[in-house]
Amino acid sequence: MILSPMSGTRNVLYYGDNLEVLRRYVKSESIDLVYLDPPFKSDQDYNILFQEQNGSRAAAQVKAFQDTWRWDQGSATAFHDTVKNGGRVADALVALERFLGHSDMLAYLSMMAPRLVELHRVLKPTGSIYLHCDPTANHYLKILMDAIFRPNNFRNEIVWYYYNKMHDRRKKLFPKANDTILFYVKDIESNFTFHQLKERRDKPIRQLARKKMDGRMVNVKDEEGHVVYRLKEDRTIDNVWRIPCLQPAAQERLGYPTQKPEALLERIINAGTDEGDLVLDPFCGCGTTIAVAQRLNRRWIGIDITHLAIALIKHRLKAAFRDKITYDVIGEPVSLPDAETLAKQDPYQFQWWALGLVGARPVEQKKGADKGIDGRLYFLPDLTTKGRTEQIVFSVKSGHVGSNQVRDLVGVVKRENAAIGVLISLNPPTRDMREEAAIAGFYVSSELGGKKYPRIQLLTIEELLNGRKVECPPFVREQGNVSFKKPPRAEISKQSRKNQAKLS
Repeated sequence: MILSPMSGTRNVLYYGDNLEVLRRYVKSESIDLVYLDPPFKSDQDYNILFQEQNGSRAAAQVKAFQDTWRWDQGSATAFHDTVKNGGRVADALVALERFLGHSDMLAYLSMMAPRLVELHRVLKPTGSIYLHCDPTANHYLKILMDAIFRPNNFRNEIVWYYYNKMHDRRKKLFPKANDTILFYVKDIESNFTFHQLKERRDKPIRQLARKKMDGRMVNVKDEEGHVVYRLKEDRTIDNVWRIPCLQPAAQERLGYPTQKPEALLERIINAGTDEGDLVLDPFCGCGTTIAVAQRLNRRWIGIDITHLAIALIKHRLKAAFRDKITYDVIGEPVSLPDAETLAKQDPYQFQWWALGLVGARPVEQKKGADKGIDGRLYFLPDLTTKGRTEQIVFSVKSGHVGSNQVRDLVGVVKRENAAIGVLISLNPPTRDMREEAAIAGFYVSSELGGKKYPRIQLLTIEELLNGRKVECPPFVREQGNVSFKKPPRAEISKQSRKNQAKLS
């Protein structure tokens, strides 16, 4: 069933091309704040690094997206479609074409232009937009933003200074330590939402002139050993935001390549919205924007074009909010014909979506590198035993299946010393396949009094859509699933809880 994102106060997560989703589902002048962290035209492949059971980074990586753009028929079509609509954005693109030619950069800008036009359409007159970019293309994006939102609606160039980033010192340049966030409003003449933010900072004061201020004075020493008194005070936050980037060991780090810290999004959402407002992230990746919006009691819409990202977001929201969050997911297959269509369109997206149905993580997708394994699910058979893990290995097939695939999976289970092997298929298994699976025997859980689980399990997509689960110890489907790193549980203030109850 297709639902409107504007019905009631429900949150919505969309799978699909954000241009199509925006045009089809998001009403004009319905969004209070847009934050977007689009590809930066970095000419890189971005991979998700999964964490192994022992806490180390996995050797296998899964390509999340490719930030490489080429001038081809698709980009030429996007360019001409935008230009033929006329207006200031068409003038800007034509001028950029004259300067850049039919280059890769023009291909990137031709992709961004129609999306920025749609974001302007859906934004309320009192709304604001924060476009996250870096020096690769931010000067060109500023031209597009001026053309679409008009120069007088530009408010700030925010500099995010991430002072703790590791640098490659072999390069002959000053190490990069900042990104840019372009802040525009829809209409400068409207009473647009903006809250001036404050933060606690140290203010040095002279020793002789100090006054007694209990609880606000801090004694420190300067480099020469002299006592300096510092006064804790609230100061207005300016446009240089000193927020550390996420280190690999950070608690909130999920392994997504371009993940931003929650502190950054918290500042943006607090500045540009009130509780109950609607926040949109059209490139939501691993879901930092919507996780922060949920914690701050804002409604949200998230869009991403990969099922891998959608699966990661659902895992994140479940881990952070448990059963205290409700949202719709639109664009994922909900029937067998939907699944068959996805399999024909994009086998990898089908594979990632199928693995998401069972909570498994994908493995590296290079041809011949999976060694018969499309996904893994790690679990703790005994939650009181530290460090011991078991695994379930998955094979996903979208085409014809036979008993040879079952025999291959049996071999993989033995080779990997796995507890269980699962074959997920579009087509139903044959009688011979079921016999081969039965021969493989059982995995016995000593922690559950010797309960048995089929060593080889055959599941169809239709069965999974109808609610069938992998037969495994209950720990796997609860806190014992350690396939993905779990983010910390969200802490919501009592006042926000009260306000959430009112809104619902």
